[in-house]
Amino acid sequence: MIPKLYIGNYNYSSWSLRAWFLLAEAGITFEEERVPLDTPGFAARIAAVSPAGRVPVLVLDSGPVWDSLAIAETVAERWPEKGLWPSDPGQRAHARSISAEMHAGFAALREAMPMNCRAMGRKVPLSHALAADIERVQAIWTGCMERSGGPWLYGRFGVADAMYAPVVLRFRTYGVDLPQSARDYAGQVLASRAIQRWIAAAEAETEVIEREEAGR
Repeated sequence: MIPKLYIGNYNYSSWSLRAWFLLAEAGITFEEERVPLDTPGFAARIAAVSPAGRVPVLVLDSGPVWDSLAIAETVAERWPEKGLWPSDPGQRAHARSISAEMHAGFAALREAMPMNCRAMGRKVPLSHALAADIERVQAIWTGCMERSGGPWLYGRFGVADAMYAPVVLRFRTYGVDLPQSARDYAGQVLASRAIQRWIAAAEAETEVIEREEAGR
């Protein structure tokens, strides 16, 4: 059975991007079904494949997996040859920690800078909380790149890169100025053919979700 990934809008769904990018960049064959957010048929379509009623959902022969981090762990376990977690135990623990930090934290960044690939150049007020979140992300990227030497956070592509990919797109949209090491990492993500495909798909969408259009 070919895995099937249910995602929301390319333009807005950062959680969908995490799961999609992990599979696409790792070279894992999968089918995808886009279910636009905030539409009349969304709840029923997703409820049919996930009890959580949210995207993303990855359907495998063993059943559905929902939540981006759970999907990432499952994919890394099922395709161990892809090396999606670092082989070194210490680095693996670190990668899991920063992935979980992204999964659970950065509330100010999420609220002030919602993912919106079509809103290039949009500006939002830089609150203290938002500045602190941006600084923390930059510190994570810089520290990882200095230790690994790049081009990905832990040398080769992995789960942590998928977890931070939507932040790269947020920084692109809102014109966040990055120090050189963090800028190099963001450039690596943006140069990915998979990310370029995602951005092109986002730009081709026509749906508008008003609550996601912050800073207009």
